[in-house]
Amino acid sequence: MGKHTFEVSDSTFQRDVLDSETPVLVDFWAEWCGPCRMIAPHVDAVAEKYEGRLKVAKLDVDYNPNTPGNYDIQGIPTLIVFKGGAPVHRIVGYRDAGRLEQEVVRYLEPEPAK
Repeated sequence: MGKHTFEVSDSTFQRDVLDSETPVLVDFWAEWCGPCRMIAPHVDAVAEKYEGRLKVAKLDVDYNPNTPGNYDIQGIPTLIVFKGGAPVHRIVGYRDAGRLEQEVVRYLEPEPAK
């Protein structure tokens, strides 16, 4: 778990993801999954860069089978951007840091003016 991500479970998914006013990127993963471990640093980098505009959650599919079933997760890693309580974008498989960021950033609110 990165220092900018948080763990979510079947029991906390509604509160932490669906009820969030901030967009949430959920990383559906498992410890044994090599591509999941490869993408993890990129997921954490996105979480750090967009802190305050994006929450990034990790859900271990081995210990939380209900939520992946609800969102038809067929393989991992699968990352889903949730906005306003609904899934708005799905990423299946490994992405490098730049491509992951490109796919996620368009769903964020504009950065507040300083």
